[in-house]
Amino acid sequence: MEPLRIGLVGLGTVGGGVGRILEQYAERNALRAGRPLVIQKAAVRDLTKPREIELSASQLTTDPFEVVTDPSVDVVLELIGGLDPARKLVETALEHGKDVVTANKALICAHGQELFRKARELGRTICFEAAVAGGCPIIAAIGQSMASNQIVSLEAIINGTCNFILTEMFHKNVSYADAVKKAQALGYAESDPAMDVEGTDAAQKLGILTQLAFGTRVVPEQFPVQGINTLDLDDLKYADELGYAVKLLATAKLVEGKLELHTQPTLLRHQRPLAQCDNAYNMIELTGDSVGKAWFSAMGAGQMATASAVVADVIDLAIGRAQLTFLKLDVWGSHTPVPLQEAAEICRRYYFRFNVEDRPHVIADLADVFGRHEISLASVLQKEASEVDESGESHPIVPLVFMTHRTLEGSVQAANRELAELACVRAPWVCLPVAD
Repeated sequence: MEPLRIGLVGLGTVGGGVGRILEQYAERNALRAGRPLVIQKAAVRDLTKPREIELSASQLTTDPFEVVTDPSVDVVLELIGGLDPARKLVETALEHGKDVVTANKALICAHGQELFRKARELGRTICFEAAVAGGCPIIAAIGQSMASNQIVSLEAIINGTCNFILTEMFHKNVSYADAVKKAQALGYAESDPAMDVEGTDAAQKLGILTQLAFGTRVVPEQFPVQGINTLDLDDLKYADELGYAVKLLATAKLVEGKLELHTQPTLLRHQRPLAQCDNAYNMIELTGDSVGKAWFSAMGAGQMATASAVVADVIDLAIGRAQLTFLKLDVWGSHTPVPLQEAAEICRRYYFRFNVEDRPHVIADLADVFGRHEISLASVLQKEASEVDESGESHPIVPLVFMTHRTLEGSVQAANRELAELACVRAPWVCLPVAD
């Protein structure tokens, strides 16, 4: 059969991994796709840069629009990320009769609805399994395998970089800064890890999954997003002592007809499967109204995990399965959107860690603030402190950990504003939700 001719836009980390799979496993790919998968053209920034695969000069260009408009290209793989020029490149590829595979979660989260509509109007297909959870096939699971269910709850560890950092901190007893450096050395984190560690990446992925599962289009600005960059190793140790692990958890669930959404470092009981997901792995726990709970897990960070999902989408396109699914299952319009719950209405338990002056009445002062905001305390943890600090001064600063009963996010935020006025509390303090 005629080969499926691929145009690569971006030959960096993920693109290099895609090239390796296409080159090293060409025979296997051809058997599964029903025809050879060949790289026709690739857009790169630097023509002289050494690459993981060898391509001829005629296959390379520095102009990505040359790839997406090339009449000899059948499918475009958009692997550069970001919104601009990625959106224009995808639109141009569709207009020139090409299907698209993308790993760009920011693009799908922000412009998926418009791009999907355009693709349908032009009779083309967009595949985006690699945009969420790396090698974990969660897009297919929600859109196809769970199609007979109404998803009622989705809790997910969907940033492998953050999961690796938290695992490294706790199990290797290292600081946050040292764990980030190791993640960068292993290729899990970018030189600027802000998108990962501030929670933005996971929030964008949650937006995509929310659209698929609940038909509600959201962007990170519409729900609470908190990263791991304010956590200390002590928080992981205190949580463990209390019977919990700390994970960056993305949550979307139905609560009395509304959709509760948040992406935050969260305490999970040790016995939960999500709490046991370590290193750069991702895990998604889905609850369907028919099937009950289902778990999906795979590597969520790293070159080959994402590349494997990209090539799987290419194979689906080659055999025609992706086109059928895309045409028959309108994931951006098959649900009546569920309204968002106001952040202040979110009800759950919380973990607080304060650094306070070790003197009488401190616990009473804190408890008074919580009590006036109807926040009930479930437990208090305080380690015995020395009579003097390292400088020989009296009244040293000591950590104090509170666990609350279920309360409203609005009450917690109001209490935080008042806690900022207490002279006995040293800023900043840590406030994390608890997922029971």
